Amino acid sequence: MTTSPTPQELVRAFHEAFGLDLATRPTSVAPALAAHRQVLLQEEVTELAEATESGRLVDIAHELADVVYTAYGTAAVHGIDLDAVLAEVHRANMSKLGPDGRPARREDGKVLKGESYEPPRVADVLRAQGHEPR
Repeated sequence: MTTSPTPQELVRAFHEAFGLDLATRPTSVAPALAAHRQVLLQEEVTELAEATESGRLVDIAHELADVVYTAYGTAAVHGIDLDAVLAEVHRANMSKLGPDGRPARREDGKVLKGESYEPPRVADVLRAQGHEPR
């Protein structure tokens, strides 16, 4: 059985093929590169907003993928294994369920942190990836 590459693997291959910045372990980057990545992400989020306004599902799907692709690219530039960070954030998000197994919600439907909530331990995940905080 052949497994499909993860989004992280696809984006890292793109960065390698095009000679884009790519770190092998979590690291800070030069301010200019960090600012550039922020501009790229903002452009994609703006395009997603425009697609959402149009209501065209195919455009929304495309722009969502571009946001994720660019976010993974930013993680690659920083040498972050974003899959591992996402897994830890998911673990924390699942702890938002109350003792009765039900979520608390804000009026607009956003899930709120319950009394069982445990914040994500992102620093631990990055440390496991080789990050040495200063």
